[in-house]
Amino acid sequence: MHIEPGLVSEAKIGLSYATAAGAGVYALKLAADAIRAQGFASLAGRSVATTALVFSFFEVLPHYPVGVSEVHLILGSTLFLVFGLAPAAIGLALGLLIQGLFFAPFDLPQYGMNVTTLLVPLFALTAVARRIIAPDTPYVALRYRQALALSTTYQAGIVLWVAFWAFYGHGFSAENTAAIASFGGAYMLVIVIEPLVDLAVLAVAKALNGLRGTPLLERRLYEAA
Repeated sequence: MHIEPGLVSEAKIGLSYATAAGAGVYALKLAADAIRAQGFASLAGRSVATTALVFSFFEVLPHYPVGVSEVHLILGSTLFLVFGLAPAAIGLALGLLIQGLFFAPFDLPQYGMNVTTLLVPLFALTAVARRIIAPDTPYVALRYRQALALSTTYQAGIVLWVAFWAFYGHGFSAENTAAIASFGGAYMLVIVIEPLVDLAVLAVAKALNGLRGTPLLERRLYEAA
């Protein structure tokens, strides 16, 4: 998912700075909560891991331009389950920034839109997780339908934000609407893959029970809330 250059004009791009700033302030609040819960070293270690993974997701995994954006396998729900909310948010923001600075400088003007599109669905995912995962259930015990719900929330949120930016930038013409629809249809195919990746990663974590208590993983991965 990358907003294409020119999709939103310079005259309108200011809105993305405001939305990105709001998401960034909330991410800082989450980081402070994570430090209180598991300490600064734990947050830093997990954030380094998520940043490296996000960068590799964007640079190494296949991605295809479709319609108004690109289809990526971002694995936002996987990052959330394994490393926690704050490290996932930090990793998404920093991984995207590093890619832009060193490999895709043409994407930097769209950074506010891209980071909003990645982070706000992540925050929505956590709200869904609180509703569908019982407090006494560690993440390694999740079932397919729960993983599917988390992945669907995240990917649908990305599609909605990309659609918002596209409509905001180019209006409701038939051509723009068709391009948005083609992107949305292609992107939602990620939902077929991501829950299976989540469950595979959780199964590996469950088998490696000796990792329980390590500060480099989300505490809820092995423990009840």
